[in-house]
Parts: sequence; structure tokens; C-alpha cells
Amino acid sequence: MDSAQFKRAIDAVSDQLIDYNDNIHKRRVMSDVQPGYLKKLLPDLPPQEGEEWECIQKDIEAKIMPGMTHWNSPNFMAYFPAPTSYPSMLGELYSSALAVSAFNWECAPAVTELEIIVMDWLAKMFSLPSSYLSTSSGGGVMQGTTSEAVLSFMVSARERYLTQTTAHLSGNKKEEARVQRKSRMVALGSECSHSCTEKAAMILGIKYRSVPVSVEDGFSMTGAALAAVLRQCQEENLEPFYLTATLGTTATCAVDRFDEVAHALKDHQIWVHVDAAYAGAALVCEEYQHLTQHFGEFDSFSMSMSKWLLTNIDAVCCFIKNRHHLVDALSITPAYLRNDASDSGEVVDFRHWGIPLSRRFRALKVWFVIRTHGVRYLQSYVRNHIRLGEVFASLIASRPDLFKIVVKPAYALTVISIVPRIPSILRKLLAVKAKEANMGKVKRDCGLQKNSDETEKHNGDFSVEHRNSGKVMSANGEPNANGNGLSNGKLTTNGAISGNGMPNPKKSFIVGDLKPEGVYTNGNAASNGLSKDITNGDAPVDEVSRLKHDPAASLLTPLASTDIPHRNGLWTSDDTINAWLTEYANLATKEVYDLINWRGEILLTSTSVGGLFVIRINGANPKTEEKYMRRAFEILVSTAEEVLG
Repeated sequence: MDSAQFKRAIDAVSDQLIDYNDNIHKRRVMSDVQPGYLKKLLPDLPPQEGEEWECIQKDIEAKIMPGMTHWNSPNFMAYFPAPTSYPSMLGELYSSALAVSAFNWECAPAVTELEIIVMDWLAKMFSLPSSYLSTSSGGGVMQGTTSEAVLSFMVSARERYLTQTTAHLSGNKKEEARVQRKSRMVALGSECSHSCTEKAAMILGIKYRSVPVSVEDGFSMTGAALAAVLRQCQEENLEPFYLTATLGTTATCAVDRFDEVAHALKDHQIWVHVDAAYAGAALVCEEYQHLTQHFGEFDSFSMSMSKWLLTNIDAVCCFIKNRHHLVDALSITPAYLRNDASDSGEVVDFRHWGIPLSRRFRALKVWFVIRTHGVRYLQSYVRNHIRLGEVFASLIASRPDLFKIVVKPAYALTVISIVPRIPSILRKLLAVKAKEANMGKVKRDCGLQKNSDETEKHNGDFSVEHRNSGKVMSANGEPNANGNGLSNGKLTTNGAISGNGMPNPKKSFIVGDLKPEGVYTNGNAASNGLSKDITNGDAPVDEVSRLKHDPAASLLTPLASTDIPHRNGLWTSDDTINAWLTEYANLATKEVYDLINWRGEILLTSTSVGGLFVIRINGANPKTEEKYMRRAFEILVSTAEEVLG
């Protein structure tokens, strides 16, 4: 391809990309191809002769686009965004054309110096401590991913800790002490920290421990929880050396309590890294900059321009309070990399600040984005997304009969679960189950074991201790002579509750299926349209037929067993009902989630927090507008009503 052909190709590509961007909302947001689809469309061998660009370009739409999920569609509300913009695209074009491998200053002075300047701009935009500026002992550097950043900082933390704790030794004794300490070192993160922290520890062959979080604390890491883990580590003779704190966790956008973390660690030699990959972009707004108040007590910070601030992947911006820790841990200088500028100490070589040797000209696209849009626009851009998230959350809150907001919405993210519709008769049946169980002191057990005439163990999920005068079940699980108790581990009222308090796998609970009249007639559901005795858990033929065609079929056959919580070894009505409701809510939420993504008008993601299966809705896409958020709400409402019956 010569320059003339390149110009024609560039014109054609720019037209195609503009059309794609302008009409992206018309495309199905998620690809629906099957694995291996592309292999069927492309030849087994490469072409022996070159092809015209026009022929190649046609294959973008015909063969590549069907396998693309469109992350910049306004209907993409999954994960976190991966935005781009025209200034960012131009930066990538220049970077590709200039084609430098900037592993040291001498290779391309502008690459290094622009990166230093842009990183200082960002540090000031985010109100980071002055110690993170290049004019101090710290500075900023761009990495490809947060995973690279965390791994680099963890390596630095390890080397700093080993250096500090073995400084009094030398020679073989020092090496032996380093090996011994490495076996006891442990990296920490909260239960909601991104998996990249645990992965970095795995790569380094270091133990990892997580700090528990709770719904009561909004899934934020607290100082008390951290202190408890530190005490536990001490008891186990482990030595914590690194902690990831988070500004905007992946699951719920929770913010760890930085003041409490700083206080808990004041007497420890632990490197604290703040991962703000997504929500860190909000620091461009003054109303969020109070969150950086304690960052001067921590060691490093990272955020990703490529998650919210109109810059395409990859653009992770990392800041460190003392750059010498990175350089000391990651420097290696073979003879072929030596040069006068580097040896003089007057320049920065970013190859010492991370894992890769070769480095892309990433700062160029960030420079273009900031200069084209300006700080005020970036502030309004973030604030608008947060406003749209609040609008969406208010819509969700207007339907408490369908949705539960699991944690306070934050940073344009709303996390919800579905509220199951449980017939009142089912609540009564569960209460009866709990009452009868407590009368016999129901306890968990597995297998059959007969200890004496006073205590008998039964097949199933529980055992019954009884006195002869008050026993509720015989050894084989049949009702006693008085007819009270449980039959084969099932309530005889409707056969739908199994011995562990969960729905029988052959019965279903859907609004309208259970009626109070007739369900206590010798175990027959006489007045709800079912003529078959259901103490054996069999469903009538007409219900089986309906199950096969009901879009919520997975809800109509709930789980047959679960780990139901109980207090002091005894079930209570609240415990049993709440455990069942949680399982039912999880089933309903997953059914709604699966149906929405399968139908493909919008794309959502899910996760699990606090034992709940939840749906995440993120409204920070570059093309997000209020009409798309309202449409997402309508889809959620209609699908939830369909699933719940």
C-alpha cells in the first residue's frame, strides 16, 4: 500500500467509523454468534498474493462485526464502560504512525516528557497529594492495565519490606532471612477488591488474605475488619506487607474507609495501594476530591482513563509517592541499554517503572482528550452520568414490589435484586415447618444413626431428639401414632416443603398456584384445581405441561436443598423464611438477568454480594441518554413481571 492508496483507505475507514459511531444504537448490543463462527468464514491458509483494501474492508462488516459486542452502544450497561472519542482515536493513529519503542528517554524524548507532563496534569486535576507529582519524590507513569500496575506495585512493596526487615543482616544470612520471610509474607485486599490483587500475589508466589466486608457497611472495608485480619495474621505468624484499598469496587462501587484504613495501619510497615480504576475519574469533580484526603498516608494510586474519561484502552494512570521504590525493585540495565543521558541521572527511563521494556506512546491520546475537551467538559460529562444513574435509581425505587436496591447507588452504578412474590400461604407453611422443627429440636445431620431410645437419627438433612411422650417422628420418618409431625420429611399439607425447609423439586410455587382452601385435607390440594394427592411431591400432568412452556420455568422448580441458616442449632420461622426468600430472590433475579441478555436489546452484568445474586446497571457510557436509562427500566419491569407471574 503506497501513500495514495493509504489516503484512499483512510478516507474510506473514517467514513465507515463515523457511520458506525453515529448508528451504533441500531445494532444488537451483544454478539450472538456461536464459538468458532469465524473459523468457518475465513480460509485455512493465508493468501499467497496481496488483496485490495476494498476487499479487506468489506470483511469488517461481513465477518468481524457479527462477532462484536458494542461497548460504546447506549444500550451497553454492563461491566464498566470502555469509552473512546475522536481525539483518542487520533492519538492512536499518530502513535501508530510514529511507531516508537520508547523504553528510555533517548529513544524518543517527547514520549517520556509528554507522559511526565500529562501525568502531573492529571494529579492536579484529581487533587492528589503533591508527593505524587514529578517535582517531588514521586510521580506518575502510564501502564497497560490495572493488573500490570498492581503487580508492579506489589513487587515494589515486597522488595521494600524485605529490605527494611533484613537491613541489619548481610551476606548469606541476609539471603536466608529473605527466603524465610517470603514464606510468611501475605498480601491483603478486601472481599470486594478486584481479582488482580489476588492474581498478583499468585504470580509472585505469595499468600493472599481477604478482609471481610458486610452489607451493613455498604461493602466497604473498615478499619475494624482490617485490624481483625491483621491480628489473625499475627496469630498465624504471617507478615502482611501489601494492601489494596479501593475507590469504587467492581461489584458495587463501594469506597473503602480510607481514614480507618490509615489508622489501622499506623503501626505497620504495609504498602497501601488505592485502586480507583473506574470511579477515580470522578475525582475530576471537586465534590469528590475529599476522598483523596488520606492518600498522602498511602504509597500508590491508579485510575483508568479508559474506563470513564473518553480515552480508549489502554490508558491506566499510576502514581507513586516514592518513585525510588519502583526503580529499586524493577531496574536492570544490560550493557546494550546504557547511554549517556540515562547514566547522567538527569532523565527518567520509564522502563524502570513497570514490567515491559518496550512502551507505547500512550500519553498522546490522553493529551489530545484533555486539550480537546477541557477540564470543565470532563467534569460535566462525569456529573451527567452520575445524574442519569440517580434518575435510574429513582425509577427502580418507585417499584419496591419488583426491585430491591442492594446498596446505595454510586458513580452511575445501580445494583439490584428482584423481589419475589411469595404467596401468604407459603409463608404460613414455612412457619408451620419451623414450629414443628423446633418442637423436636431439629438439628442438621446426614445419614442414619440410632443412638438410644431417647435419640434417633434419620435419613435426610436433620435429626430429631425426642422423649417418648413427645416424639413427632418415628425412626423411618413416618408420622407417629397420633398422626402429627412430618411424613417422609415433607409437610403433609401440600407436599411442597421437603425436610430441609426448601421447596420440593417436583413442586412449584407461583402466584395463584397455592390457595388456603383445601390444602389441609389429608394432604390433598382439593380446592386449588389440583386433583392429585401431592404428599409424594408429584406435580399434576397439567402443571408439568405448563412448566415446559413457561418462560420462568427455572423459577417454578426451585432448589431442592440449600444451606439454611439457623440459630443455636435450631431453626426459627424467620431464619427459614428468610433463607427461602433469599434463594427464591436469587432464582428470580437470575431468570430476569438471563432473559434480558438473551433477548439482546440491552446488555447487563451480574455478580454476587452478601449471598445475593444481583444485577448491575451502569449508566456511564459515552452515548448514554436519559431515554436509554428509562427504556432499560421498562425492560426490567416487563421482564420481572413476566418472570414473577
